[in-house]
Amino acid sequence: MKTSGLVEGVLRKLETALLDGTYQANARLPSERALAEQYSVSRNTIREALQRLVARGLLRSRRGAGVFVSDQLRTSTASPWGQLVTDHPAVLADVLEFRRVLEGATAYYAALRGNEAEHLNIRSLLGSLEQARIDDNQAVEASIDARLHEAIALASHNSMFLHLHASVLGILREHITLNGSSLRALDADVSAQLLQQHRAICQAICARRAEAARTAMQSHIDYVVSRIEAV
Repeated sequence: MKTSGLVEGVLRKLETALLDGTYQANARLPSERALAEQYSVSRNTIREALQRLVARGLLRSRRGAGVFVSDQLRTSTASPWGQLVTDHPAVLADVLEFRRVLEGATAYYAALRGNEAEHLNIRSLLGSLEQARIDDNQAVEASIDARLHEAIALASHNSMFLHLHASVLGILREHITLNGSSLRALDADVSAQLLQQHRAICQAICARRAEAARTAMQSHIDYVVSRIEAV
């Protein structure tokens, strides 16, 4: 195979790894040497493939630090939606309606397709969420909440679900930030309600009860919608 063919082959494999979440946003890629061994090609072939991905904005290179995944795939549909949903309530309603359908399907397929390691990660994040609730640490709770939804999207094994999920949540985070509030700050009971909903979602996913997972997720989104509309 010619060098150009080798580069194209590596490029496709790296693109797949970016799409399926193997290398997540802001993660550092393995070294050129490690990637060359992994794909059984020379370091020059790896370097050229990486340079092409950097040129397309999918990766970013930091001198002396390595090559990192950009957040372009996850955020490219978000801006300027954050301001638009703030200025136009009908647009916010559309985004929330889309999120309900998207995340319901994501939970459904996470139950069907998620492997044991992914389900273990989901259970671990739920445990961390419960501990943050005990500690009454809203900032940590919100961070783990986002990571849990990301883990569910990853377990769906659908690259479009994974990236659209991140973009939609980015839109809603922008909206909430622009309004100067957060869901958990609205009411003392919100955190307890959210935790109960996340338990139901995670239990259904890890028990591989796909329809129950979809229903639990949609009930959760319905609750979130009711709170966001109050922001």
